[in-house]
Amino acid sequence: MEVQETRVQTDRVLTIPNILSMARLLGVPLFLWLILWPVFGGPKADGWALLVLALSGVSDYLDGKLARRWNQISSLGRILDPAADRLYILSTLVGLTWREILPVWLTAALLARELMLLIAVGFLGRHGYGPPQVNFLGKAATFNLMYAFPLLLLSSGSGWLHTLAAVFGWAFAGWGTALYWWAGILYVVQVRRLIKADTTAD
Repeated sequence: MEVQETRVQTDRVLTIPNILSMARLLGVPLFLWLILWPVFGGPKADGWALLVLALSGVSDYLDGKLARRWNQISSLGRILDPAADRLYILSTLVGLTWREILPVWLTAALLARELMLLIAVGFLGRHGYGPPQVNFLGKAATFNLMYAFPLLLLSSGSGWLHTLAAVFGWAFAGWGTALYWWAGILYVVQVRRLIKADTTAD
C-alpha cells in the first residue's frame, strides 16, 4: 500500500514543488527583460532584476526540499528543476554579455559546456536513456554562478560597494565555471559508461 501511494505522489504533476519550478520558469523572460531594459532605452531596473533572481534562488531551494520532505519527487520535477537553472544561467549570460558586464570568453566557456551536455544527452536518448540526474557537484556549480551573476550585475557602478561586489562576483564566477565544467565532464563520463554497457549487453 505504501509503495502504491509513493507512486501516486511521484506521478502527480500539480504539486507544490512543481508549481514553484513552473513559477521560476515564468520568471526567466521577466528577468531577461529587466536586465536588457536599459539597452533599449528604458530605465535601469537592476534592483528588480536582482529581486527576481533572488526569488528564483529561494524557490530553487524550496522545490527540492519540499519534494523530498513531502515525498513529491516527480519525473516532471526532475526535468523542470535543471531546465529552470539552465535557462536562468542562459538568460543571465545573454543579458550581462549584451551589457558588456561579462566578457565574451566567459560566456563562450559556459555555453560550450552546455553544448557538450546537449550532445551527450542526445547520445543517451538514442540508446533509450533519459537525461542524467543532477548531482551535488552540478548543483554546487549552479549555486556559485547564481551568486556570481547578481554580484557582477551589482558591480556595474562606482563606489566601494560595487568594487566589493566585483571582487566576490568574480570569485564566485571562477569557482562556478570550474565546477560547472567538472560536473559536465563527469556527466560525459557517466554517459560513456552507460552507452558502453548498453553496447556490450547487445
